[in-house]
Amino acid sequence: MTLNRLDLVSKLYQPAMLQKVTDVAHGSTSTGPVVVDLDPTTFCDLACPECISGKLLNQGRFTPERLGSLADEIIAMGVQAVILIGGGEPLAHRGTRSVLKTLGEAGIAVGVVTNGTLIKQNLDELSTYASWVRVSVDAATRETFGIFRPDRKGGSVFDKVIENMRALAESKRGALGYSFLVMVREDESPSAVSNHHEVLQAAELAKEIGCDYFEVKAMFDDDHHIVGVPDEVLESVESQIAQARKLEDDGFSIIDSSTMLSLRTRSGPVQPKDYDRCRIAELRTLVTPSGVYICPYHRGNPKAQLGDAVTESLPEIWQNADRGLIDPSVDCRFHCARHDSNLELEAIKVGRGRPALDTDEDPFI
Repeated sequence: MTLNRLDLVSKLYQPAMLQKVTDVAHGSTSTGPVVVDLDPTTFCDLACPECISGKLLNQGRFTPERLGSLADEIIAMGVQAVILIGGGEPLAHRGTRSVLKTLGEAGIAVGVVTNGTLIKQNLDELSTYASWVRVSVDAATRETFGIFRPDRKGGSVFDKVIENMRALAESKRGALGYSFLVMVREDESPSAVSNHHEVLQAAELAKEIGCDYFEVKAMFDDDHHIVGVPDEVLESVESQIAQARKLEDDGFSIIDSSTMLSLRTRSGPVQPKDYDRCRIAELRTLVTPSGVYICPYHRGNPKAQLGDAVTESLPEIWQNADRGLIDPSVDCRFHCARHDSNLELEAIKVGRGRPALDTDEDPFI
């Protein structure tokens, strides 16, 4: 069986993690997470107006020494996968190259979410050690990129990003993804500014570059609620996705995320949850320079902070933290990508789980 990268529920049944998953489903606390989201830095070289982490940017970074010791602690805890993400731009930290190598040589799967501007400087490590690299592009032209993903001087570095992606496509061992966030910016002009008209063109460019997949996502507001779009925008995006699927072959796929499903079904900004504890918090965590948090949805939320990885070791934080401090029924009414995984853990608890899979393919639960 080949696991879909977004099939987070099926991934729970992989042999290497199933015992931990089962224990957590029945109420146990885990000795360590399966996946760690790691923000090396809060600094970013772009100035995207719609950045969901905009209020948290440029407020510090781990020292290279602490970032290196964090990698060692992650290995010692038996973590299976790490996602270098942010907050800021993970490749902007000069210690990220070393972390990629350390984790990769320890057999830990590494994913990287990046804006693509610094791929060339990290090309050898990304090519050798990254299980996947997802580049947030959100455009198909220099002009649209400059509107939604400008650099600090207001310019467009689209050509640089695409050139960097081409270079990685030629040398990579893992997968390369082109991410497209559908955005509509309401302003004082007669019509809204949007990037939605470039979905098909971006998908064509992604395949031409040598990407393995093209992903379409819906936009979140600052509180992680999905932002709706006008009917004509959704219809346009849907039509372009349908046309883009004609590009699919054994080496290239089109992915529309669960957030697109929410747009499609008009689910609205609220995702109700009838459970009061996030069991997935026993299997994943977020480590940033400002603190260790329950998950990326609560990045920077003092109520969801488990500890301080600048002054405490990650194993100590994990051992001492109360990972039940967030009540999903109250604190997580936004769309959560792991809601279905939490429901599956409830199913496992009452004996309605699925059979175990035969092989381990993808630890990024």
